[in-house]
Amino acid sequence: MGQRGQWGRHRHPDFGQRGPWGRHHYADDEREAHQQSHLAQLRSVIAANKAGELREDERNDLLLMREEEKIARDVYLRLYGRWGLRPFGNISGSEQVHMDAILALLQHYGEPDPAHGLAVGEFRSPNMQALYDRLIEQGLESREEAVRVGLAIEELDIADLRAAAERTRKPEILAVYANLERGSRNHLRAFYRWMRRLGVHYAPEHLSAKDFESIAVSEHEACH
Repeated sequence: MGQRGQWGRHRHPDFGQRGPWGRHHYADDEREAHQQSHLAQLRSVIAANKAGELREDERNDLLLMREEEKIARDVYLRLYGRWGLRPFGNISGSEQVHMDAILALLQHYGEPDPAHGLAVGEFRSPNMQALYDRLIEQGLESREEAVRVGLAIEELDIADLRAAAERTRKPEILAVYANLERGSRNHLRAFYRWMRRLGVHYAPEHLSAKDFESIAVSEHEACH
């Protein structure tokens, strides 16, 4: 792909200095190395398939997912800065990888990037801007509301990825969607653990209660 997000390789300003005494945290570097290796694998899968012509619904889904993953990353960066809850810091890096994977698909098909040149918190779509603003307003109210925002973002991501996967048969798109959904299930599990730790009540909005609970209490999945 040549580029990794809007500012090159994403690295949170506090990355690597999250230990209790400010010392270098090697686990963070290992996590980032794993994320970049995972992204390289997805790029290889994409490159191995000839770029055919996108249908309009496939194109719209890719554009939506690029902005939706940006919402997740941008919200988590802001809420991590406000509350310091570790899942927001960790997962914001994963969301950058998700953004880059969708961008790789857009570039594979010669499509424009709807997030090109936009800073954190900026969106071209009025609907996406309104969603971001609403989530930030809610998440800045308290740690509990921040965790609710994380859960809402991840279940929306899962629901939209599943719907988009139903509208395509292109193997490279399906491979990326499947990997992103797996990551989102893991993210939901992380926020669910904090939900229980803080005693937060949450009613799913985009998944059925049964599906939400099934994902939340299941084991972490390896992202290959």
